[in-house]
Amino acid sequence: MDLKSKFEVALQSARLAREAIMDVYAKPIIADIKSDDSPVTEADRKADAIIRKVLSNAFPEDAFLTEESSDNPIRLKTRGVWIVDPVDGTKDFIQKNGEFTTNIAYVVDHEVVIGLVFIPVWNEYYFAIQGEGAFHVRNGVSNRIHVNAKTEQLTVLVSRNHFNLQEKAMIQKYQTKITKQASFGSSIKACKIAEGEAEISYRLSDGTKEWDTAASQLIVEEAGGLFIKPDGTRYLYNRKNVKNTEGYLIVNRKENILL
Repeated sequence: MDLKSKFEVALQSARLAREAIMDVYAKPIIADIKSDDSPVTEADRKADAIIRKVLSNAFPEDAFLTEESSDNPIRLKTRGVWIVDPVDGTKDFIQKNGEFTTNIAYVVDHEVVIGLVFIPVWNEYYFAIQGEGAFHVRNGVSNRIHVNAKTEQLTVLVSRNHFNLQEKAMIQKYQTKITKQASFGSSIKACKIAEGEAEISYRLSDGTKEWDTAASQLIVEEAGGLFIKPDGTRYLYNRKNVKNTEGYLIVNRKENILL
């Protein structure tokens, strides 16, 4: 099956997951705390089950790496792997600020070839297919997106819930170039840079994992930007250690790699 057809099935799974997510979102939210001290809700679990069911029925030969399911090491020996975060930004979900996403990526031989970031509350999504560009779909209208060309008076995007002192110090260090700051939750930051609404974002900690970044990395790269580790290299996926240990930097162009 071609990548476009695979993407359509992934989109279908995200739409079905959205129904379950929004049903939970409309009610008082109860969160449990997982072993890594991160919160999880009924929405995470329901959406994960829906996405896995749709994708596994369509593509039984593929493996999975998802935030809310037990990791099966068979994925390490499988060429095609779906990497899923059913609710990226659970804290944003609990706070009901609308800035959480459903992330679905398809990885072949450690490279992301399909990336989908769906924003349930906004009912819109960003996606990319390797070699075919990045797109933003709103109200049924699909527009190709691209990073902007700014190298001065940059806007940095920071997390609403995970902004740390190291990131704050980095922004202060380059205050003559970084002149504006805005906050967004989850993978929305990467998507905003991909469509040219900002230029830079730091995550200088080991707090994210493969499912947090796989989909948005491809969207940024297909939009002409860079999604890199602090040493300048790219993340590959379907690793044994799923933590993004080194953190990352998202920029619109190489001139803005400010570290």
